[in-house]
Amino acid sequence: MSGHERMTRRGLLGAAGGWLAVRGVDRVCAASASSRAASRPSSAPATGTKPICGSWISIQHPNAKEAVLWDPACAAFSEQDWTRMVRDMADLGFEYLVLLSVAQDGQAFYDSSVLPRKPLACEDPIRALLQAADECGLRFFIGCGWFGNWADGNTRMAPEVIRQRLQAMGELVERYGRHKSFHGWYWPREASIREHFSDDAVTYVNACSAEARRLTPGKPTLIAPYGTRLAVPDDRYIRRLEALDVDIIAYQDEVGVRKTTPDELPRIYEGLRKAHDRVPQRALWADVEIFTFAGEVYRSALVPAPFARIEQQLTAISPFVDKILIYQYQGMMNPPGSPIFVGHPDSAQLHTDYRRWLDAHRPAK
Repeated sequence: MSGHERMTRRGLLGAAGGWLAVRGVDRVCAASASSRAASRPSSAPATGTKPICGSWISIQHPNAKEAVLWDPACAAFSEQDWTRMVRDMADLGFEYLVLLSVAQDGQAFYDSSVLPRKPLACEDPIRALLQAADECGLRFFIGCGWFGNWADGNTRMAPEVIRQRLQAMGELVERYGRHKSFHGWYWPREASIREHFSDDAVTYVNACSAEARRLTPGKPTLIAPYGTRLAVPDDRYIRRLEALDVDIIAYQDEVGVRKTTPDELPRIYEGLRKAHDRVPQRALWADVEIFTFAGEVYRSALVPAPFARIEQQLTAISPFVDKILIYQYQGMMNPPGSPIFVGHPDSAQLHTDYRRWLDAHRPAK
């Protein structure tokens, strides 16, 4: 999601399929854990290039122009459709999902006392996603936003926005805390790095994490900052890392938004690795952008990048990070012939290419 200016990433339904209700998915996801583990791709391809271990997912994307190829279809998703999408990601070996947000444009995606509920075909898409993840063995980070204007980062510490966010966190725990897939929290008002994390970013992250640790002790917290290419991993950067109360930092690689090239990634992430090695309590993950834009950046549809480029990204980053998440499976990857096909037709080819790569590079048993 471009919180980048992903405040503006995460800031025409494809002709190849359409969204149809899926029956029998519950039975598929309820297969035994041992059978599922045996059928999943290996988590460690023999090349040393790390596979994708998770993805962002949004009930509705905040930037309508970027999401024009999948948002209308997802608004019409049934509970079975959301379940099918989770199962599809589990079948690719994903372990983690990051829910972008629980609200948008003054409406919540669940029954809330904070905001009115957004009209959607699925009565409770958050419950549908968590229930499917329970059955498929995936772990969710729940994005507690957007409250206030999602495109205006200055609102994140406004008193009314703080009140809404903290109240919503309590509601989310009460409503969904029983789900074993409710693994942790994601703070979607992403921090901008301009050489270092700002005081405002630290204040926002730490306020969110303090409430999370009060409500759900032991659940990890995640952020995905942008401006990664501008990071200066010096002593001041180390002090900012130490000041941040967050467990995982998944840095946006910024290739999809055309700010960075795959060739630049080793230098960038090597510096971050050295910084995080000095602050090991902050896990270093990557947020790899598997999209490109159909036209102007931030003002046109997100479409799948060719796998050749994505493989370069994965290979460049793998030596330096613990895990790789992507932005995003939804709309960018579809199993060929999927009854819930959403996004550009090329998303089927990307799914096929990535699956072929996984199958070719898994270690011999």
